Amino acid sequence: MHSRYIGGVTIRLLRNGDTATVESVFSRLSEESRRRRFGGSKPRLLESDLTLLSRVDGDHHVLVAYAEGDPLPAGVARFVRQGTAAEVAFEVVDEHQGRRIGSALAEALTADARAAGILEFHATVSGDNKPVISLLSRATSRMRATWLSGGERRLVAAL
Repeated sequence: MHSRYIGGVTIRLLRNGDTATVESVFSRLSEESRRRRFGGSKPRLLESDLTLLSRVDGDHHVLVAYAEGDPLPAGVARFVRQGTAAEVAFEVVDEHQGRRIGSALAEALTADARAAGILEFHATVSGDNKPVISLLSRATSRMRATWLSGGERRLVAAL
């Protein structure tokens, strides 16, 4: 399994079934970060959540980021293929937010998606999650956002 080094961040592919890494990132997210990522209160991950979030196969692609000086994973990015599109999600632990972890993950994930023939990313995000909206707009060639009920936004970003 190869690693990439992007702007001080080491990125590797998650091993299929590596629930410990997924749980490690989740445990370092604040309640607010969990709300923004999961669209509501998420005090813990169920076994079924861990199984789904640690799945890596032909349709599920998950990258893990490590920041210099921190042996624990600093973030995770994933896409789930749906034909030539993919649903995308990011988690960056609070202590590393604003340190380009998300940007490095987005760069690597976008490159992997393009190589796999994916033409656009889709995401449903909390309307107040400006960092992920900005992240996707910087990582892709163009993006459109549509407001949904409940204050969420549906993002479609062309690769």
